[in-house]
Amino acid sequence: MNDLAPGLALYVHWPYCARICPYCDFNVVRDRGQAEQEALAKAILADMEGQRILTGPRRLTSIYLGGGTPSLMQPVWAAAIIARASALWTLADDIEITLEANPTDAEAARFAAFAALGVSRLSLGVQSLDDAALRFLGRNHDAAQCRGAIDAGLAAFPRVSFDLIYALPGQTAAAWQAELTLAAALGAEHISPYQLTFEHGTALTRAAQRGTVLPPPNDLAADLFEVTQSMLTATGFDAYEVSNHARGAAARSRHNLAYWQGVDYVGVGPGAHGRLTLADGRIATQGRRRVADYITGVASTGLGFDSPESLDALAVAQERLLMGLRTDAGVPLAVLGPLNLTAQSPRLQDALTDGLIKLVDGRLIATEIGRLVLDRVTFALAASEVA
Repeated sequence: MNDLAPGLALYVHWPYCARICPYCDFNVVRDRGQAEQEALAKAILADMEGQRILTGPRRLTSIYLGGGTPSLMQPVWAAAIIARASALWTLADDIEITLEANPTDAEAARFAAFAALGVSRLSLGVQSLDDAALRFLGRNHDAAQCRGAIDAGLAAFPRVSFDLIYALPGQTAAAWQAELTLAAALGAEHISPYQLTFEHGTALTRAAQRGTVLPPPNDLAADLFEVTQSMLTATGFDAYEVSNHARGAAARSRHNLAYWQGVDYVGVGPGAHGRLTLADGRIATQGRRRVADYITGVASTGLGFDSPESLDALAVAQERLLMGLRTDAGVPLAVLGPLNLTAQSPRLQDALTDGLIKLVDGRLIATEIGRLVLDRVTFALAASEVA
């Protein structure tokens, strides 16, 4: 294999959950029988083989078992996925293998089994350290279980991350600050705080439409974002991405960085997204969303997705801008040529003057103020303009 071949990431979507949270718009289903899950695991393995034909020999830098709740899968299926990945591609010596789990899945024996397979990073869906907030979010664990799961994860895996959700109805800046203080002291080296979003089609959004749930005002959400940044920075975490904070570079999610930096990634499993650069250009893939359709589709075509979407140069540049500005490293201005975006562009000059963007060593980087309005900044920079 050519050592200079570009790196590749692998995302595996396991859609099953013990319950569906009211705010979730991911492609998930209630946990089902073992027969369907075994059929899905076999389809995922076959899909990987089909996509290996597309990618050719590559160096695999990360594997991410996401969902859904992949910690609910039988460890033997996770073992088969990792083994097949190793046979199809060359695993990097320092490959990062991440497993998503919920606090209710924190049995020591189950964590030990996944760790023995080579899983090196645990991502826990804690979501809150407050019992009332957990009930509102429809979670099936309490705050004590969250803390216990973090402890169990730290004992089993080299690296542990957990998610938190803020900007809940009625949440105050003082309460969120206290929760972040507790979170930072729990020993994990990576915390991902996300603002609660009211996604179309979710139970939470329907409740808001009925008036039984009131979203927090935008100015409060912005205040809570600023509290997040200041509190986690003060406790030793770097905000290396808008919603991701790590204690040191080694603790950063290598897999997620692949997304933000425009690295190719294979997506397998129902609804899983992928981005691949082929001889005739870059493509976007998405697995068939229904589990049954995915299984039958792989059986008939050898791939989990239908016709991929071809991304032209403009679409690729827009995606690089959208994803890259989320990170503290920003995005190289040189890769944004199809946007007709140069250091002299009025759009960029306006953003620089307004203090929303800075240009450092040829890279566009969102400032702290710019991160507060990142959607608006990205839209303005990506707008069409004659060179």
